[in-house]
Amino acid sequence: MSVSWTETVKQIAGINLHLIRGGDGPTVLVLHHDIGTVDRLPFYEALAARFNVLIPHHPGWGKSERPQWLRHPRDIAAMYAWLLSDLNEPGASLVGLGFGGWIAAEMASLAPASYHRLVLIGAMGIKPPEGDIADQAIVSYIDYPKAGFHDEAAFKRVYGDVSTDQLEAWDIAREMSFRTAWKPYMYSQTLPHLLGGVRAPALVVWGDDDRIVPTSAGQAYAKALREATFTTIPACGHFAEMEKPDAVAKLAIDFMTRT
Repeated sequence: MSVSWTETVKQIAGINLHLIRGGDGPTVLVLHHDIGTVDRLPFYEALAARFNVLIPHHPGWGKSERPQWLRHPRDIAAMYAWLLSDLNEPGASLVGLGFGGWIAAEMASLAPASYHRLVLIGAMGIKPPEGDIADQAIVSYIDYPKAGFHDEAAFKRVYGDVSTDQLEAWDIAREMSFRTAWKPYMYSQTLPHLLGGVRAPALVVWGDDDRIVPTSAGQAYAKALREATFTTIPACGHFAEMEKPDAVAKLAIDFMTRT
């Protein structure tokens, strides 16, 4: 049965934050990639069949207003902690996708005992011990998202014929990425030292052909967190939840419902 989704606006830190909600059950906050999000993804639908799913547009991305003072993913993490408090959603699980995984990790590090489960999928935020995070500044707006898929057919399935509106959204997303994560690019020098305090069990998922964030970063996350499982998805790129939605959703659901 199709999930019913609603769109609302919440006032957080002086700006209008756009929020999509769907499903019923324990609360899961899903935090999207640096390229923004498609609002209706099979991965979201699968989660909403089991959970109360909250998907905000990051401040400055999509339909959310841009705070002029915003400068770091940790600022966004504080805003989302505020959002969950206003919604009276204690003990939520966090699912972070790429850049959203960095934000989720910051949230967990700032409030080590506040979250039920932590799922990081291709998360940025840690400097890879081997290799480098791909620099989107040196490629086109369309080549960067394409590089996040192992199979170009999966990119076409999600985005089809890319519209001018989509290119403009990627342009804005890139500007916000540089505004919040430029020096150093897409990682924190302090986060790895703070993750050891996180009490929530964590699942770290990586596409085995992630050309945006090297697999070594996922292994570093699993090592830094006190209770973490690391797994890879075969024949899959950085945008794993879009390329292999069924496989990633099953991993996340099984992990978040495990007693």
